[in-house]
Amino acid sequence: MADKYKIPFINACIRAFARRIKMPVKNSFLYLDRYKGFDFLLEFYPSLHLQSVDDTVDELHKICKNNGGCL
Repeated sequence: MADKYKIPFINACIRAFARRIKMPVKNSFLYLDRYKGFDFLLEFYPSLHLQSVDDTVDELHKICKNNGGCL
């Protein structure tokens, strides 16, 4: 994690996802981890941080749904 903005960006995305789904942040993180959303954030950070957090949350929702998540 050489980029000093990577952790704050990922944290903001997890919190925004939690707000949108209306669940606690801890549960949001566990959900994203289970359904590969967290892996998506780590792998595609170089392109994700160039778009808005709302767009990233939309993508997270799609990724998790494609991996078995049902919110």
